[in-house]
Amino acid sequence: MKVFDLDEMAAFPYDERDKNVFYKAPHFKVRIIDLPAGGAIPHCEMAEHVIFCVLSGEARATVGPETLTLRERQCLITEPATIAMRTDTGVRMLGVQIQAPPADG
Repeated sequence: MKVFDLDEMAAFPYDERDKNVFYKAPHFKVRIIDLPAGGAIPHCEMAEHVIFCVLSGEARATVGPETLTLRERQCLITEPATIAMRTDTGVRMLGVQIQAPPADG
């Protein structure tokens, strides 16, 4: 067991996103995402379920054909999908990727 202080964590730019993973287990990983004003996550095909929890700020998330606004203290949970994100004002969030367990047999 370990407690993580999300306010104290440094976050790296999107092109160094692997450095933002602060916990990894066989079927899930957790990262901090910090996008500056005007920042974005380009469209990416996610094979896992994803949870985004906004800690501060606001972002527009596109999941498949739908776009919605995520505000502070809101959480988005998606099934595997194509996902993109953009922020005008900046956003800090937690991202959790959860892989489906392997099929039996």
